Amino acid sequence: MRITVRLFALQRAQTGLRRHELELPEGADVAAAWAALVADLPVIAGAEGAVRFARNGVYVDASAGLADGDELAVIPPVAGGASGSPDPARRYRRLEVREDTLDEGLLEELRGEVASEADGAVVVFVGQTRDTPGTPAPGQEAEAERVAGQVVTGLSYEAFEPMVVSVLDEIADEIEQRFDVCRLAIVHRSGEVAVGQSSVLIALAAPHRAEAFEACRYAIEELKARAPIWKAERFADGSVWLGAPARHGPDEARD
Repeated sequence: MRITVRLFALQRAQTGLRRHELELPEGADVAAAWAALVADLPVIAGAEGAVRFARNGVYVDASAGLADGDELAVIPPVAGGASGSPDPARRYRRLEVREDTLDEGLLEELRGEVASEADGAVVVFVGQTRDTPGTPAPGQEAEAERVAGQVVTGLSYEAFEPMVVSVLDEIADEIEQRFDVCRLAIVHRSGEVAVGQSSVLIALAAPHRAEAFEACRYAIEELKARAPIWKAERFADGSVWLGAPARHGPDEARD
């Protein structure tokens, strides 16, 4: 059987490939596909244990079976960190990845969209890029040491967009169940982002402030831990990919 492997962030940079075709025996699983991929592209062998996998846009374990025509995404370490069911008529969601600047006008737009007369609290979160280095992804330690002491001059975000929106939708479902919050918007940048610019905006509304604050924190923490979005910091003479292995869901143990 034949499958397509998609590569992102560090593995894409190492191989120069976004896609790679694999011929596998019938009944092969994800672990077998990874072994075949490393055999074809040995430069990525050092990622063993740090990457996760998504079959046709859904996170799976290495033991998951594959079928002819499947798309297997290799997910590098990602950039990073209720009662009842709300009335469906009140639900509002806006979940996006975009290359446009996330400015004050968009923030006010999101705040206005989530607010309703039934809600007593609106919380917004703005994630901003900074010039101090973050934690390097596994395999990037040597490069991080080489640029140690330098300031970050810019950042680049790469996203597996269809899967990002799917993961954000799962997180929104969890927020409804845990916090009874059903009006939220999450917009994340992709592409080149200057230091000091916004990289993610979250706005949500709830009847009470406690649930609003808790839901907003949950949203950003789960986004950072699970959404297939990768960040590279750029320096005067190099770049470093950041991140930790992605979690599949809210119940998977955190480090």
